[in-house]
Formats: sequence, structure tokens, C-alpha cells
Amino acid sequence: MLAAAALLGACTSDPVTRPDPPLPSASDRPSSPPPDETTAPAEPTTRPLVLAVNARRPPIRVPEAVARWVTEGRVEDWEQLGQPAGPLRLVERTDRLDHLPMDAVAVVVADAMRPGVRAIEVGGVDPLRDPDAYPLQVAGPPHPPVTTVSIVGDVMLGRGVTGRGALGPMARRLAAVDLTVGNLESTMARLGPPTQDPATDSFVAPPAVRADLRRAGFDVLGLANNHLGDFGDRSLVRTVGLLRAGGFATFGAGRDLAAAREPVVVERHGIRFGFTGFNAIGETPVAAPGRPGALSVSMPPRTGPLDQAELGRVLADVRRLDRRVDVVVVMPHWGEQYVHRPWPVQEQVARRLVEAGADLVVGGHPHVVQGASMVGDALVVQSLGNFVFDMDFRSDTMEGLLLEATFWGDRLVAAHFVPYRLGADFAPRVVPFAEAHSILDPFWELSDLASVRSPR
Repeated sequence: MLAAAALLGACTSDPVTRPDPPLPSASDRPSSPPPDETTAPAEPTTRPLVLAVNARRPPIRVPEAVARWVTEGRVEDWEQLGQPAGPLRLVERTDRLDHLPMDAVAVVVADAMRPGVRAIEVGGVDPLRDPDAYPLQVAGPPHPPVTTVSIVGDVMLGRGVTGRGALGPMARRLAAVDLTVGNLESTMARLGPPTQDPATDSFVAPPAVRADLRRAGFDVLGLANNHLGDFGDRSLVRTVGLLRAGGFATFGAGRDLAAAREPVVVERHGIRFGFTGFNAIGETPVAAPGRPGALSVSMPPRTGPLDQAELGRVLADVRRLDRRVDVVVVMPHWGEQYVHRPWPVQEQVARRLVEAGADLVVGGHPHVVQGASMVGDALVVQSLGNFVFDMDFRSDTMEGLLLEATFWGDRLVAAHFVPYRLGADFAPRVVPFAEAHSILDPFWELSDLASVRSPR
């Protein structure tokens, strides 16, 4: 690793500075500076030199000294990085890094990072989330704005779930990022009779849970799902109003079709994020001109064959949104409950969404974890599972994944899938990777972040 060591040799963990020139004597100073001397020379800029591993490896954290040993080729076994023993192979890469073999560590400038690989933390610093504090730097242009986004799976705050108790354990983690998003499967009003089984399948939460959602850091809530209509049209409209009055941006449902199609646009660090979503499960009324409901697309397995006209309407919305924002996020409510393998139609629709301009597609409704894949430069996550729900009749509905995404400008450079389990209080709590095989094994079995497939 002579090249990497040479690059690092010119940089240290301290900010790059130049020595100040000696001050001239008073007699040497001109009465006013010449025009071409009024602008100070620009300071040199740097970018992180990242140590990358396969995304399936657990998080790795090493001291700065060990990281420098890696760049010098002095680390040959994973045990030196705190992992189970085994031969470690070091490679240098200068191209886009979509994949690495499980036995390899790559030394690469941060710009090349993609979701198929994971950055090693050095000295407690993630090079992609906090590039300016990261100790290993090489010369390069200034990095783009960094935005951290967390997306959770299905959130249900009715029945026996209490908002503060269920959201509390993860609140600090969710509130620490720039933007937190979830799918809310609860109404907040009972202005009509229940439209599903009143004992088991009609969900209503008290308006007070808005404060719990705010404390947990939620900024944007998707409402295109099969439970927002559980207490009728008036309750649906009232719920949207309550959430917006509580400071949340909502998308996917509203007082009529135009309102349900209206996306959310949120700006962070000068980067505009746009959100839209649709319900493919039914039960909540289909939004129509003059009729409240959710933006909907009929598709298997619940609502019949794929309706090309309804899908075309969503694709047109995605194209328009793509022209307005830097990052487009689509959140479909689709698939089959309690099934880890997605239906083929989910993958087909996901590709169409990416073709139209989606950068991130994150699905919900199966209540269990499904897989993820790269389609072009876009990440597609079929299902993250339940985030807060009282489905304690199965083990796999009481666990899931939190998606923590990092964007440099408009580009997704990292996607961490954080495993958790729901306790007896239905609150999710992070699980160490070594204890998360039941969550991560099926996810990785059905995922392909290594290869980048064309959306066409």
C-alpha cells in the first residue's frame, strides 16, 4: 500500500495549514495594498481516505494508529481489526466502489463509496457522516453538503401501544439525524364507525402521540397505507390536519386526489428532498376528485392485476418531482404480509419508479423484513419490517431494520441497516450484530447491493 501511505504522508490528523509569512516592518508597508494582493490565497482542501469493507460485515471501529497500519499494509488478519480471525486482503481502489469480497479491505477516497460497502470508523468518526473530523485525509476538492436521513418501517400507535413508551428508546438516535421519515398506520380521530374489524384491525391513536413523534425526531410521515381510513373519510381528513398542525409534513393521502398526489419537499443543507408514496393494499379509500383517500395503485397480491393507468399517474408525479428536487424518495405500501420474499411485481414497479427518477424506494406493509437492491444509482428496499407494532404473535414481526442513509449532495454514499427487536412494551431497541442473525440473515439472503443493475 505504498501509494496510500504516500498520500497519507502528506496529510495529518490536524487541519492543513500554511505557515504565516513574516510581517514587514512599518517602513516597508505600502500605504494601501495593491489590488492584486487583497485576496488571501485559498487554503488547501482535503477529503477522507476511507477504509471500506463489504456491507455485510458488522460495524468496525479502530484507533487512528491501526487505520494507518492498514494503509501501510501492516494488517494481514481480521483479528487485528477486532473481528474473528482470518486472512485479510488489502486493495487500493480509485474507481466507484460498489462491492468488495468479504476478505478484503479497500483504501479509497470517499467519493468512490456506495451503499454496497461499509466505511470503517477511525478514532470514533465515520468518514462519510462527519468528514471534517475524520483523521485520515488526502488532498482533494471540498466535499458536498452531508445529509443524514433515517427511514423506519411501519408505525402503529393504537391498540395497546403507547407513544412515549414505544418511541422513547430510539428517540435520541432518530432525533440525531437531519431528517427522519416513517409510515404512520394509525388514524387520530373516531369521527365514523370502524371500517375494519373494530377489535383487531381498526387503529386509532390519541392526538397526544404527536408530541411523542416530535420527541422521537420525526419530520415527515407517509400516510399512503391501508389503515389511515379505518374510521372513515372525516377521520382521515382530520388526521392529516392534526399531523400538519403538529408540525409534520405528510404525503400520500388527503381530502381529494390532488391533495393525495401533492408531494412533500424538505430542504436540508441546501439539498431538496422530495417524498411521495402510494397504497397498493386497499382498505383505505382510493383518493379521487372530491373524495378523501390515499393515492393508490392496484397491483398483486391484494388489489388485482397491475393497473397501468394508476401506476402511470404515480410515475408522472415522480417525473415532475424529479425536476423540482435533488433527491426523490418513494414509499410504496405493497406486498404480502408475513412473507420475506417480495412478489416479482414489486421489483418490476420499483424499476419503473427508478426509471422515472426515484433515488430511494422504501416499501412497507409486509410487517417483516424483505431484501434490498441497487437499481442503477438508486437503492430499493422492499420492506424494513415493523418499527412499532403490537404483532407479538410471531417473532419476525417483532424485529426489523432501521435504514440510516448518508447523502453527499444528491448522491447516496452509504446505507446502514441497523437491526432491532421490539420488547414487551412494543418499543424497538437496537440489537448487536452478533445477536441479530434472525434479522440480518434473511435480509442479506434476499438482497443484492453488490451489483448495480440497469433500471432499463
